Amino acid sequence: MANETESLQLNLGSLRSAMALTLHTHHASRIWHGRAPSEGRAGIIGLNGYISIMNKMKRGSEQDDPYSDWWMLRIEEKLEQTRATLQTLREQVDQALADVPPALSLGENLNVQPVKLPLFVNAQLGFMAVYLLADYDEIARKLILAHHTALIDRSTLERWLNEGAHALRSLFSLAQQYRYSGTQRDDFAANNAAARLALEKFGPLPQDVLEGVRRSRFAPPLPRRDSLRTEATTRNTEPDSSNDAANATAGAQDAVPSAGDDEDEPA
Repeated sequence: MANETESLQLNLGSLRSAMALTLHTHHASRIWHGRAPSEGRAGIIGLNGYISIMNKMKRGSEQDDPYSDWWMLRIEEKLEQTRATLQTLREQVDQALADVPPALSLGENLNVQPVKLPLFVNAQLGFMAVYLLADYDEIARKLILAHHTALIDRSTLERWLNEGAHALRSLFSLAQQYRYSGTQRDDFAANNAAARLALEKFGPLPQDVLEGVRRSRFAPPLPRRDSLRTEATTRNTEPDSSNDAANATAGAQDAVPSAGDDEDEPA
């Protein structure tokens, strides 16, 4: 009986939960999809592309890449700024709707045929943006209702809708600049070729980030330092020194941030 119980425990798989996002407005749907590049027009990254980048960024942090940790901090700060912008818009539209006379009852403005999008998110910073898009969708519904009931004019409607959309797209645009460095903190401690190449390509890091002292509140646990030192010692004691140059070149490869492209992402 004990052996059967142990076998069952060892065969446990990963936890999974089916997730989907329901959107009621074309404005929010366009932000989800983004815009493909075309002749004369640059492409615009959508939320689905942003989520793909966040998944890669988290995997980079799991592999002790200090640049991935630095980017997680920057994205977390930008998320808070975006949240504050949407909160201001929410307060403005709520104030407009507060002018409805008590004799008039306004129901919730819902789409008769909303779009339901499946979610495949492996990073907390990805989920935070999903929540922001859901907030924007709700704000857009209220704005459209306020305009329909003559509580705000069309220019106000368009201005507030554009403010919210711009805040979200600015967040996605920042994330699009992320690149995986292919280095670990031990590379910087040893000041090896991979670290020098990363510094040349991506620039210096704040010392507290490089040391792992300051990290995102959603950053994964740091790898055990003793195992990393063992790997570094093994690399340094290998007789073929040409491997160091090959590792340094491989460590400088970029992670392409487009959705679904895992060509250079951390394994």
